[in-house]
Amino acid sequence: MNVWIESLIAVILVSLVSLVGIFFIFLKEKKLEKFLLGMVSFSAGALFGGAFLHLIPEAVEELGFSFKISVFIILGILFFFVLEKFIFWRHCHVPTSEKHPHPFGMMNVVGDGFHNLIDGLVIGASFLVNTNLGIATTFAVIIHEIPQEISDFGVLLHSGMSKGKALFLNFISALMAVVGVLISLIFVSRIEGLVPYLLALTAGGFIYIAGSDLIPELKKETGAKKSFWQFFWVALGIVAMALMIVFE
Repeated sequence: MNVWIESLIAVILVSLVSLVGIFFIFLKEKKLEKFLLGMVSFSAGALFGGAFLHLIPEAVEELGFSFKISVFIILGILFFFVLEKFIFWRHCHVPTSEKHPHPFGMMNVVGDGFHNLIDGLVIGASFLVNTNLGIATTFAVIIHEIPQEISDFGVLLHSGMSKGKALFLNFISALMAVVGVLISLIFVSRIEGLVPYLLALTAGGFIYIAGSDLIPELKKETGAKKSFWQFFWVALGIVAMALMIVFE
């Protein structure tokens, strides 16, 4: 019962992040971009830390660092690559503009809904292992979702939707995380030995998002000062995930 309560609280918090866009979308473009780049940097570090310091060690503890674990990490990377290529879900963290267009409206809602479903599966599986892993995974997801949801809200507004409709559809999309948790708790928990593979798959997904989507955004800024602060926030994201292990 505790696993159910903890998991549902976690995904509700993740879903509420979808409403954060309205608080930032009114900032001037330069201020918003500066804020998002800091969040993207911290998010990249949190995802790398979540993958290498939490998810992979937990999977390895269950099964050892076997060939299968390595394969599932690689499959996680390939799975998210396929998502972006064939489901037209553009995982981006920069608001839409003339310089940075986002061509989809409703397609973005559908793609993000599928992404949130996966987040729910991951969070449920993490809490099935233990509470600390569940909290660490939820933290990584929330930090990652803040810039993503701001961007998604901007995409929907840019596609012609009203603010109310954009917020509503973004929130409905976010609620797919609840569906993912329910699937995870009902089905994954009943299949013995599946959780470690799901954790390895998720680690691959975290690595892909951080390395393929987030780091390239940061590389667009080449100034020494900006690069230093990006490195600082990436490192801080990793440290934050490491501290969760220290204080377990």
